[in-house]
Amino acid sequence: MLQLDRSIAQSIVDRAMEIVGGNVNVMDAQGVIVASGDRDRIGQVHAGALLVLSRGRSVEIDETLAGQLEGVRPGVNLVLRAEGRIVGCVGLSGAPDTIRVYAELVRLAAESMLEQSQLQRRLARDARQKEELTLALARAETLSPEIVSWAEKLGVDPRLPRVAAVIEVEGGVLEPEAVLGELQRLHALLSTSERDSLAATLSLNEMVVLKPALNRKGDWDPAAHRRQAEALLARMRESSPLPVRFALGRYFPEAGGLARSFEIARATLKAGKASQPDGVLFVFEDRVLAVLLDGLGEGWQGAELGRPLARLAAQDRRGQLRATLAAWYANGMRLGATARALAIHRNTLDYRMRRIEEICAVDFQRSEDCVRLYLALNMRGRDEGAPAAHADDGA
Repeated sequence: MLQLDRSIAQSIVDRAMEIVGGNVNVMDAQGVIVASGDRDRIGQVHAGALLVLSRGRSVEIDETLAGQLEGVRPGVNLVLRAEGRIVGCVGLSGAPDTIRVYAELVRLAAESMLEQSQLQRRLARDARQKEELTLALARAETLSPEIVSWAEKLGVDPRLPRVAAVIEVEGGVLEPEAVLGELQRLHALLSTSERDSLAATLSLNEMVVLKPALNRKGDWDPAAHRRQAEALLARMRESSPLPVRFALGRYFPEAGGLARSFEIARATLKAGKASQPDGVLFVFEDRVLAVLLDGLGEGWQGAELGRPLARLAAQDRRGQLRATLAAWYANGMRLGATARALAIHRNTLDYRMRRIEEICAVDFQRSEDCVRLYLALNMRGRDEGAPAAHADDGA
């Protein structure tokens, strides 16, 4: 049931006094003055309001009746209703014959303000609940009956195929309140950018978006999602001065797929920032290996996997050998193509590859050694950074 709060009641008073000029009081459902042009009267019980509330209709108080009621002045007191219920009353001070013509206008304006306030509260409540639902959907391994019921009450189809994206805002030197304001602006943009999209704030600078995954033909089209992300990023940059990054996960149709998509979107953002600090759009399909290896370097398995590359890094101060190794893998482990990519002589490349074998204690004729170094190079690239391949005439 709607209850009058002091801020709304005072807004009613302030607006009404602009119309009538005289004092206006607003009383709650117990007849207590909660707002008034005469602040000293706030908190007092209004005898005229008690009459209105007991009778359920307007009451006019002239000089004679005012003398019989304690603390009451001549005026007109009217019932305030919201959602078909009496929630209080509004009183205008003055001779009834003089202010009667304004009283009904004041009542209508007050009830309109109450309805608007109630609508805003309902919209804000629904928005909060939709955010909470979005987070629940992003993390749920299964669609429980409770989540399904909750979603249907909010007009959300919980079974609609969706893919997760994560958006990061770089706040820089802005105050947290300013960053939060930018997030709210982006939230509004995201919520209206695509039908059935859901958005929720994850932290002070991060948001999750659950986008419809399939096109009109019912197909998962990563290229189309990339184009949509690029267009959305452009709109975000227009509406916000803060740098924004967008990471798109992958669609999984099976149960728990949305939660996995959410995890992959976050891992894609992490891997993308590490390998491309200036990047703004990161897509899982572009960084599959880096994402799949996410977190491996933190365990003992990762340490063992990366031991040969660690030895190489210790002796390769300029990063020349690691750049050569990265170029060799990038060119399909073909020596001729690698030499051309690095703009070096084939003999120079052969020398570097033998040095890598010696330092790492590996044999490039063994598939296992090749795979191990490849995985280590991708895994370690997020932490140490593999130097970029470049043309180099030196050996």
